[in-house]
Amino acid sequence: MNHLLIIQARMGSSRLPNKVLKELCGKPMLQHIIERTSRSRKVDRIIVASTIREEDRQIEDLCRCISVECYRGAENDVLDRYYQAASKYQPKNVVRVTADCPFIDPIVIDEIIQIHEAGKYDYTSNTLVETYPDGLDTEVFTFGALEKAWKEAALASEREHVTPYIKFQGGFNRYSVERSPSLADKRWTVDTETDFEVVTQVYNALYGQKDIFLMEDILTFMESHRQIEQMNENTVRNEGYLKSIANDHVVWEKK
Repeated sequence: MNHLLIIQARMGSSRLPNKVLKELCGKPMLQHIIERTSRSRKVDRIIVASTIREEDRQIEDLCRCISVECYRGAENDVLDRYYQAASKYQPKNVVRVTADCPFIDPIVIDEIIQIHEAGKYDYTSNTLVETYPDGLDTEVFTFGALEKAWKEAALASEREHVTPYIKFQGGFNRYSVERSPSLADKRWTVDTETDFEVVTQVYNALYGQKDIFLMEDILTFMESHRQIEQMNENTVRNEGYLKSIANDHVVWEKK
C-alpha cells in the first residue's frame, strides 16, 4: 500500500464536546471529512483513529454504518494511536488529517502527496510554514518516519500531536508546501461554537451545488460574505498545541 490516510477523531473536545458528530446538512461532520478525503486520487485506504473511551464508541458506530475502518487506541498518546493503526498495513506513506477540518480538500491532499513522492521526502506538509487556511492542514510522512518518532519521541506534546518530532527533530528530510499569496489568516477549522457556525453557513450555501466544493469555491463565497469570515478571524491558530508546549514534560522512555 502506498498511501494510508488516517483521520484522528474523538468526542472529548474541551472547547466543543462531540463536535465531530455535529451535523452539517444532515450528516455528521466526520462523515463529510471521510467523503471529502475519499475523493483523493492517490489515497489507497482511509482509517479513522479514535480512542478506547466509551463515548468514542459512537465514532466506531458511524464508521461501521458507512463501511470505514475504525481503530481505537490510546486517548492522549495519539502518536501511538497512529502507529498502531498504520502497523496493520505498513504503508509506504501515511497521510494525516484531523476530524475538525470539514473543508479538507482532496486536491490539496493529492498535490502534497505528489510533491512528497517526487522529492522522496520523509515528511511533506503545508504546516511547516503556514500559508494555507487553518483547516486544510495535510501532512504526509513515511511509515519509517512514523515508526522512528513512535520509538523516540519523549515529550507529551510530541505524543499528543503526532508529528512535532518528525517536523522538528530526528534529522528527517522535510519539505514545506507553501501558497502565494498566503491564506494563513483564514480560519476554516472547528474548535468553537463560532467556528461551527461559520462552517454551517458555508455548507448551507455550497453543499450540493456541485459534485464537491473546494478551496477556491470557499474563497469565492467568503469574498462576498465577509461578515461570515469575520466571525472567527481573531481565534488563535493551533491553540491546543501552544498549550501543550507551555506545559510540556517527558512522558515516554525511548525504545
